[in-house]
Amino acid sequence: MTPPRFEIRLADVSDAALIASHRGRMFQEMGLVPESLFETYRSRCETRIREMLQSGEYIGWLAWPNELRNKIVAGVGVQLRRTLPHPVGEPGGEIAIAEGRHAIVINVFTEPDWRRRGLATFLMERLIDWARAERLDRLVLHASDEGRVVYERLGFVQTNEMRFKDRLDILEVGQGC
Repeated sequence: MTPPRFEIRLADVSDAALIASHRGRMFQEMGLVPESLFETYRSRCETRIREMLQSGEYIGWLAWPNELRNKIVAGVGVQLRRTLPHPVGEPGGEIAIAEGRHAIVINVFTEPDWRRRGLATFLMERLIDWARAERLDRLVLHASDEGRVVYERLGFVQTNEMRFKDRLDILEVGQGC
């Protein structure tokens, strides 16, 4: 359900710095970006987000309170990924062939003073509606412990995905938060 006091719009290239700041703060709050690396991380993200907004690889939505039109208080985005066609379904059940149009949900962030007002749900519902309209094959995300309940309520489930645990490349190292 839409919170009555908030509106959203699509992000554009001029929003790259804001989205990068939200992303940096999100990872900082999770203890993954120490203060010593924050500005380097934020700057690199801004550059990449700008490129991705320009190319259409990143689609983002930003929310603001009705009474403060110029105050963005929350955002969410997707990074589009093209993969090979693949089967979907369960063995013994109905199987279909997906086109390989995937998106990963990223940059879900709400300013601390505006949390617990349904903004993440509001934004995620808009994103899911968009993904359906775009006929994506798959929508995935990596959930923080705090966000997991919201995502499960929206229909996301845990999967069998695995990740290589060793580092493949180290660009900069800083002390943990």
